[in-house]
Amino acid sequence: VKIFAPNIEQRDVVNHLKGCPTEEKRNVLVESARLARGSIQDLAELKASEFDAVIFPGGFGVAKNLCSWAVDGKNCTVNEHVNSTLQAFHSAKKPIGLCCISPVLAAKVFPGCEVTVGQDKNVDGRFPDAETASAIAELGCKHICKNVNESHVDKANKIVTTCAFMCKAPLHEIFDGIGTMVQEVLKLA
Repeated sequence: VKIFAPNIEQRDVVNHLKGCPTEEKRNVLVESARLARGSIQDLAELKASEFDAVIFPGGFGVAKNLCSWAVDGKNCTVNEHVNSTLQAFHSAKKPIGLCCISPVLAAKVFPGCEVTVGQDKNVDGRFPDAETASAIAELGCKHICKNVNESHVDKANKIVTTCAFMCKAPLHEIFDGIGTMVQEVLKLA
C-alpha cells in the first residue's frame, strides 16, 4: 500500500476548533504527509501498472482540492492528476474504490457509471446531502441507494463506492461501510 496526494495548494484552510476559514496557506501533499506520517508520494508519480487497485477517501479535501464540487457542484472540474489516475486504473481494468463524497469523481470522469453516496432522500435526517444523488444522475450516471454500512459495486466499470460520512451515523456503521468497500475492491483486484 502506498499513499499519494496532489502537490497543490489547498483551496482554503479551516480552523476546525472555530469552524471558520483562516488566511493561512497549506499544501495538500504536505498536509497529507502529516496525516500519513510522512510516507507519501506526489500523485503525479503514481503509475497504475505498479498497483492492483486505487482507493480515494472522501471528505471536504476531495470536494475542494481533488475537484471543485464544493463550489461548482455537477459543473466541477477534476484535478488533472486525479483524472489521469482514475482514467489509468479504469483503462487497465483495475478496481477503483471511492467513499464519502469521492464517488462524484467517478460520476464526473466516467459518464454512465453506477455509484452511491447513500440515499437520494434525507431519510430521518441522516442524509443531509441527499441532493448529491440527483446531481450524479444529472451527470448521466446511476445513483444506487445504499445504507451507510453497505457499498455498491459497478461490476462493468470495477468501481466500488460507499457513502461513509455522507450519512450522519455512528462511527462503527461508517467503519463497516468502508470495510465492505475495501473488501469488494480487493475481490475485484
